[in-house]
Amino acid sequence: MSINSAMLAGVSGLVANSSALAAISDNIANVNTIAYKRNQVNFANVVTAQSVKGTYSAGGVQGLARQFVSQQGLIQSSGSATDLAISGDGFFIVAQKGAGLTATDARSFTRQGSFSVDADGYLVNDAKLYLQGWPRQADGTYNVNPSDLNNMQSINVKNLGAAVSPTTRSTVNANLNAAGVVSAAEAAYDGATVASMADYADDPSTGTRPDFVIELNIIDSQGGSRKAAMAFLKDDAATGNTWHAEIYAIPASDVDVAGRPGQIAAGQVVFNADGSIDLASTTLFGAAGATPEIVLNASGGAQPKWSDALGIDAQTVSLNLDNITQYAQTSTVNSIGQNGAGVGNIVAIEVSEDGIVSAIYDNSQIREVAKIGIATFPNPDGLTQVSGNAYRPTLAAGQMTIKEAGIGGAGQISPSSLEASTVDLSAEFTGLIQTQKAYSASSKIITTADQMLEELINIKR
Repeated sequence: MSINSAMLAGVSGLVANSSALAAISDNIANVNTIAYKRNQVNFANVVTAQSVKGTYSAGGVQGLARQFVSQQGLIQSSGSATDLAISGDGFFIVAQKGAGLTATDARSFTRQGSFSVDADGYLVNDAKLYLQGWPRQADGTYNVNPSDLNNMQSINVKNLGAAVSPTTRSTVNANLNAAGVVSAAEAAYDGATVASMADYADDPSTGTRPDFVIELNIIDSQGGSRKAAMAFLKDDAATGNTWHAEIYAIPASDVDVAGRPGQIAAGQVVFNADGSIDLASTTLFGAAGATPEIVLNASGGAQPKWSDALGIDAQTVSLNLDNITQYAQTSTVNSIGQNGAGVGNIVAIEVSEDGIVSAIYDNSQIREVAKIGIATFPNPDGLTQVSGNAYRPTLAAGQMTIKEAGIGGAGQISPSSLEASTVDLSAEFTGLIQTQKAYSASSKIITTADQMLEELINIKR
């Protein structure tokens, strides 16, 4: 009868408003939870068939839970370089363990980006979920796959070892005094070659003292600091713009070469009449016009090479000598610029907007470690929520696609930032009042229907 349906409708109102209260309670409790997405219970009426004309049978109400996963939270600055937020669509891909991850291990998706480095070097958020990314390949690329989660690994930023960057180039800015210093009479000559400034460097009682020496620091393949010298002696017997030059190691024992101790190269350096260097006529590096560079083979290789006792790799150092001049003023080195860095240890981690995770070393080197992928879904509101402020895929969410940050509709990563909860307390408190009133009203339906049934029962008396 209609009174019974009214009572059941009141019960359904209690149940639906209880669900609404639960959702509001969750929202208020998580107002400060990073990247929390508010939930809401919407109401839909239940219509029953009206079997008897002129009567009405109440169907009641049902509560339909809805989560607003796609709603963007406010991006707020944070003090940690490993705190990450996504500005736009997508989710971080996370797993429940770091080492030994297999295809059978579950992955989930989150926007909770409060990551930090754990004791084993993995990036883990507050829910102990491990951030996934594409590891950097040996050739410097990333094996990006839009659908295969197995290409990704838990990102580790500590088990990288020390960083070494061997010297590959050097730029010299210097002037050679056009007058020279040592006269030709003081130098012994062997054809057109001075004999020898390398000898003099190894033993000042032998060889020839140079007019000027420029010393270059070289970082080797193992991070060791080596030294090479470029020595110059004005050739008084030739034109006034020609200098004898040698490149040799200091100490000479650092290299193995045939002939004079430590001598890597020997020849002439020629200048133009305006004082600029004439590299096309310079023979210090082989034939006239040869590329200015210091070339040493690996230890154990062919000469010239690094000493076998050092056990280091081959090395070529390109030399930019365009700013070496010959003017009538004191010989001086204005500046020497070179790359390379000795052994360095990790001091910081940084993440770029395109998701590149890099380790920063105390020798100023930066090493890329991995690239964070962003998972997107056609309907993110259809994902299933799991503990840890994370989500799992569902049919309603659609097919997942993994994208690079900022590409193909995926959001950009905001480093040193966190996404705030989407809960609006004023709206939640308003909903709390409305839910309380609706719950009380539903209870009144039940008490009123009970009174009416009691009146019906009393008819018999």
